[in-house]
Amino acid sequence: MNKILMTGSSGFVGQSLIKYLGTQEFSLQSLSLRTIHPHLGDLKADVIVHMAGKAHDLRKVSVPSEYFDVNFSLTKTLYDNFLQSNARKFIFISSVKASADQVKDLLKETDVPNPTTLYGMSKLMAEEYIQSQPLPIGKSFYILRPCLIHGPGNKGNLTLLYKMISTGIPYFLAAFENKRSFLSVENLCFVIKELLQRDDIASGIYQVADDDALSTNELVKLIALSSGRKATLWKINPSIIKLIARVGSFLRLPLTGERLEKLTENYQVDNTKIRRALGKDLPVNVREGIIKTVRSFQNADKL
Repeated sequence: MNKILMTGSSGFVGQSLIKYLGTQEFSLQSLSLRTIHPHLGDLKADVIVHMAGKAHDLRKVSVPSEYFDVNFSLTKTLYDNFLQSNARKFIFISSVKASADQVKDLLKETDVPNPTTLYGMSKLMAEEYIQSQPLPIGKSFYILRPCLIHGPGNKGNLTLLYKMISTGIPYFLAAFENKRSFLSVENLCFVIKELLQRDDIASGIYQVADDDALSTNELVKLIALSSGRKATLWKINPSIIKLIARVGSFLRLPLTGERLEKLTENYQVDNTKIRRALGKDLPVNVREGIIKTVRSFQNADKL
């Protein structure tokens, strides 16, 4: 039985992974960030799955040093302990934001990283440290860069969009044309499980995303369809919307410049490398995943 030591087990991805793996094949143990120090001793695990981190703060109230203390320093300390332990694999859940905050074409692992936020820079520092250390024989590391993760139990931008569409409020950003990648948490859990079970996958950085990208207009239509509604799309002049968003940023209204960018940005992620490494297709396509997520919102509303 594989012994898995996990950080971030209480979070959305952590809880989803625990349910996905079950307990028949894996022995799962949680490790709190508060207990990570330079001399942990024998970790008594086969695999370390490091999911905990300081998330990107849209409200911008976080202390900048927190990103580097959590995302870099604690990752460094945990990885150092891994190198000195008997554990064989280290799986680090990073982010596509370690590579780029804005994407013009299709983001690939070979692109030169250029993060512009503290979140992305701190994740990149952790990635670079892991890659810079000599890797003992018999050990491997996997740096996973997921894009926007969603699924049952998630409370992110999709929740806000769902609430707007489900109450019949028109989607007034339809004039913006974009394409962006999403990631079903089930696909992420599938990738992690493959890495846990197999020894034929090379160490390195792997982007994780669903196979297809969606425009936000397509996403709105899919949410409306899943909610039993007809989508109402308003094409208002983008210049007017951007002006409203700038005012929103100043007055702290629901529509801010950063939220507008998140909803309308182009951010397509290439998942070719991880699919080729696995030699398998991801189990959930993007539309199936979105529908599952929306239905979980609907079930939550009924409670």
